[in-house]
Amino acid sequence: QDVDEVDLSTRPFKVVSGGKEYFSKAVIVATGASARYIGLESEKAFMNRGVSACATCDGALPMFRNQELIVVGGGDSAMEEALFLTRFASKVYVLHRRDELRASKIMQDRALAHDKLEFLWNTEVLEFLGDPENGLQGLRITNNKSGEENSLSLHGCFIAIGHDPNTEILTESPISLDEQGYVTADGRHFPFTPIEGVFVAGDVHDHHYRQAVTAAGHGCAAAIDVERYLAG
Repeated sequence: QDVDEVDLSTRPFKVVSGGKEYFSKAVIVATGASARYIGLESEKAFMNRGVSACATCDGALPMFRNQELIVVGGGDSAMEEALFLTRFASKVYVLHRRDELRASKIMQDRALAHDKLEFLWNTEVLEFLGDPENGLQGLRITNNKSGEENSLSLHGCFIAIGHDPNTEILTESPISLDEQGYVTADGRHFPFTPIEGVFVAGDVHDHHYRQAVTAAGHGCAAAIDVERYLAG
């Protein structure tokens, strides 16, 4: 179920979902973060059928090996994903809507020097192409400076334009959020928060690793600390 609101200012804590109120002595916030997508209807049609938001999760799958792939984005995460994909792909395009990268200099240098990477500057995706049987088969793209349109034939597109933490329900709570909306430690180490009895785990605070295995580790730590808190 989705959580509509939380009240962490009273005890027991109150969580509202679907019009029903739940009360508890402890809460673990593990709402994660949602990958940003381009937002095209054709993009949705090929989700998990050639379109992915996680190269380290999906890039080694047989369907992407020895194929020409593309990464959309220009930050550190996009460069990391593109460099990771060079281990498996025959070629990796990096599509960026500007004419320079936002990534750190060291990541830019690594990516620009790699012989398997080709950069498409000032370029945006207009449409994802393919069919239900074979999945993604290519992209229709445009140069946002010249207006020229082209098509690329490829079988994998990895969207790396950032994530949004799912912390909308926490904006009115005493839990501290950084400027991007992620939960911050605020003087205490994770999984603790400044509120006794409220713990945090996973991608809702971790925007560095964003892996299932690290989120599971955070969840384990939070569960152990909840047990100790309740026992005390």
